[in-house]
Amino acid sequence: MGGRRHRTGQDWKLLKEACTSLLERVPELVDEHVRQLSAFSDVYARVLPHDVQWREAEEAMRIGIETISAPRDSPRRDLAYAEEAGRRRAGQGLPLDLLVHAYRNAGYLVWDALMESAGGEPDRLSALMRSATMVWAAVDAQAEAASEAYRTTELELRRRTDEQMQALLDALLEGRPAPGLAARAAAGLDLPEHGPYAVVVLRAERRDGRESFHRRVQDPGFRFVWRMRADCEVGVVAFGADRELDELAALLDGRCPGPGGMSPVVAGLAELGHARRLAELALRTCPPETTGVVRLDQRMPTALVVSQPDLAQRLVSGVFGELLALEPGDRAVLLETLDAWLACEGSAGRAAGRLYCHRNTVFNRLRRLEQLTSRSLSRPRDLMEMTLALDAYRLTPS
Repeated sequence: MGGRRHRTGQDWKLLKEACTSLLERVPELVDEHVRQLSAFSDVYARVLPHDVQWREAEEAMRIGIETISAPRDSPRRDLAYAEEAGRRRAGQGLPLDLLVHAYRNAGYLVWDALMESAGGEPDRLSALMRSATMVWAAVDAQAEAASEAYRTTELELRRRTDEQMQALLDALLEGRPAPGLAARAAAGLDLPEHGPYAVVVLRAERRDGRESFHRRVQDPGFRFVWRMRADCEVGVVAFGADRELDELAALLDGRCPGPGGMSPVVAGLAELGHARRLAELALRTCPPETTGVVRLDQRMPTALVVSQPDLAQRLVSGVFGELLALEPGDRAVLLETLDAWLACEGSAGRAAGRLYCHRNTVFNRLRRLEQLTSRSLSRPRDLMEMTLALDAYRLTPS
């Protein structure tokens, strides 16, 4: 408690006498202060041992009383101590409202004791009443100084904690071998160490509006932890009891701003690095126009192609050698026709509708493809080679 406004010499003399006398009662006031705090909330005792709480309250109260009657230009020791107390309480985990309550409670005790010290003498009572505004302004200033320091420290602690948790999550996602890493991450992230998990990787350029996306992807059967990176966004998904990968895919469908890749299910936090690599591989199977999240277990042939770029290039040159020598426009039309025909499950009529041409045009283009590649779309092995070569052509670097 401190702070000095304009006051007469006589008022200051009487206030100083009252404060000097009150200093002798500080231990008694602190006893009552600690007792009242404990009665108000048992959190005080849980956060601080009684002797520490008493000692710090005694020092704060003594500094506050001394500051009330100190010369106007004296350093504000009370505010400096309040800032230190605010930082300590934030680090100790005392709720902010209980910190403010402690300052208010101490202020009431000191004020009541000052009024008692007047002994009913009119001059002393009048002097103290004229000091009331100054005293309570000082209490408010201390509570505000402590609160501001508390909030600043709390934000810094939260930032450090977030950084530590992100570092743990990064270590898991990168598959770094470290003893006890999964257990520490489980405790820090409040996730089970063992149990079904999957990883989702989203391409960075589609992250506009990601906050609303995260709000849309909510389900009590899944727990999401998202990690933003420069080139992608990674989601760790913990499965609730009896939840399946199909349900996760259905939850993300239409809500997730793809393209993205989803890993198969892994058995715990220690396997997140492997799951991330599989999710990234699934993402690599996405053509540029993809807007959804694809599952690796449903893209295995394509994943095999993109995971072996050297072999993929050999496959492209071996299957599409003569086709690649055509003019770019001509080549694009033939490959687009093959892609549409495959997407339509071998139906020339449906492919024609998608391409806005006659079905005979589709047949003619497919025959020309067969001639250029020396392969037949009616033979399963040839069809497989042409399908994989098309994926390799579209997805692997030139």
